[in-house]
Amino acid sequence: MSGLGGIGKTSLALCAAHKAVKDGWFPGGTLFVDFRGYDEDPVTADQAVVALLDGMGVRGTDLPQTVAGQYGLYRRLLAEERRSMLLVLDNASDAGQVMPLVPGTDHHRVLVTSRDRLTELDAQLIDLDVLNAEDATDLIDRSLRLSDRGDDRATREPAAVSELATLCGHHPLALRVTAGMLRKRRHRPVASLVNDLRGAEDVTAAVGLRPVFEAAYRQLPSEQARLLRLLALAPAAEVGGETAAAMADLGVDRTFTLLEELAAAHLVTPVPGGADVRWRLHDLVRVFGVYVVEGDAGFREEGEVARGRVLAFYLRWARAADDRLQWLPEMPEPERFVDRAGALAWLDSERAGLVGAVQWAREERYADTAVRLSQCLAEYLDWRRSFGDWITVCGVAREAAHRAGNQVGEAIALNNLGLALEQTGRVKEAIAAHTHARDLHQTAGDGPREASAWDNLGIDLRKAGRTKEAIAAHTHARDLFHAVGDRRGEARAWNNLGATLRATGCMEEAITARTHARDLYQAVGDRRGEAIAWNNLGATLRAMGRVEVAIEAYGKALEGYREIDDWYETGRTLYNLAHAHRYATRPAEARTHYRQSADAYTRANAPTEAALAQSHADALT
Repeated sequence: MSGLGGIGKTSLALCAAHKAVKDGWFPGGTLFVDFRGYDEDPVTADQAVVALLDGMGVRGTDLPQTVAGQYGLYRRLLAEERRSMLLVLDNASDAGQVMPLVPGTDHHRVLVTSRDRLTELDAQLIDLDVLNAEDATDLIDRSLRLSDRGDDRATREPAAVSELATLCGHHPLALRVTAGMLRKRRHRPVASLVNDLRGAEDVTAAVGLRPVFEAAYRQLPSEQARLLRLLALAPAAEVGGETAAAMADLGVDRTFTLLEELAAAHLVTPVPGGADVRWRLHDLVRVFGVYVVEGDAGFREEGEVARGRVLAFYLRWARAADDRLQWLPEMPEPERFVDRAGALAWLDSERAGLVGAVQWAREERYADTAVRLSQCLAEYLDWRRSFGDWITVCGVAREAAHRAGNQVGEAIALNNLGLALEQTGRVKEAIAAHTHARDLHQTAGDGPREASAWDNLGIDLRKAGRTKEAIAAHTHARDLFHAVGDRRGEARAWNNLGATLRATGCMEEAITARTHARDLYQAVGDRRGEAIAWNNLGATLRAMGRVEVAIEAYGKALEGYREIDDWYETGRTLYNLAHAHRYATRPAEARTHYRQSADAYTRANAPTEAALAQSHADALT
């Protein structure tokens, strides 16, 4: 389905999908992806497949680490789903974004929307055009009467309404905007708005929208006009109320009022979600806002200052959220976020803006703050397994730090980049990144960060099959951490050393290493680290056939994960416990733990894993 921006493609697609599901055409449900095909950073097929897998319940550690693995799992799940599903692939700009996502089976359907006719697709093409004259004037009339049944201006001024519709190019978005303008000027004739539109500069004559936006903009009070300009410069098309307030340098309540007024004029769209309403600018409104700013030196400087404010806002709260994610009992309490769940919720809601803001590091004015912001996102992006965003963020930060001669910032970005590359199976690149980070930290005399780079390099080397070098790297990291008194880092190095020792068959040495890791995590009060060590210790013990001791270790891991409300890892540990009891021929205990695993996975919004655990439980009934 193709047509001009704002023509109503997405609305029609969603309306059709809703009706089709309601009528029972797609019992398997629908999946939706917005490709943002006409943004500066459109969603790629590789990013979209992760979102689609998330919609199918695949996330966290269950998500394959390689792109090829993600596509393979996506196609397999679609092939195994016998109930018809509808995939709505919205706002694509080229066929390459969607072709890899078309199911290989004939019982699912795909609906694609785009501003362009994607003739490369082997699909029926439907072109949406502007409304005809009658429907356009009827839309204005119905819009006016919807808010005020007594508003009969369209009936009294048919010629003016007809000209207004013509000035709008009969474009649905333009018609909705002008109807909103008419509602605000309730006691003025339609002809007055027509006169305003006639006098506007026709910058976008091809689609007839620029005069509409210019007229709408001129009608705005100064505060609303300023906020619209600034929102057009935000790092993401959709922002929260606090972010908008930071851009405008106003209180949240005042900003919310202005946003509501802009929404009444159809210049922003409220997007309810959770406890906070978010606000989205339509693509064309955003383009118009940038056009206005670029045409005025004063507006440009105002915009640059606002971007600096939002960067500072993001840095403050991203740092506080990161502090909460990495908090230990002896550390000061972070600002704002009282628990991990609150920190994650804020990061989730602002993720697009945070990632977009880091990319401002390409501009010298914002480079230092954006590089620091990137460092605050590492733990979060790793936790959410958002490796594509992590690679983007680290790459931009590394380049900016290098240009500025910021050796420490460059090394930190390289170290984090290596972690993301390793998680996506790009081991050779990870080795290069961690080796470079290690050398930079070594030159700077930064012992703790050098140790971290050595430890991460050890993981890469193990994945590359270079276990002897990996053991040496982890050992060196462990010794460096010990020398600087970083017990948490030392615990991590012991744990990773245990993984490499297990890979080489040195099971007793692996148990010793992971026991050291557990004890150090306990000493510093890192409950998540301790739970990881207990779980890994359990896996090693079970591999050695020491099932009863492994069960005890899994039980300790379970305590830790439950304490921090990590329901996904709780589900996985219960699943491991169930397997261990099944191995020990205790079917009743195994069945109980499988059921508990299914419940935990359900709480973690992981339906695929929950179904698997439940199926194991049912098999033992």
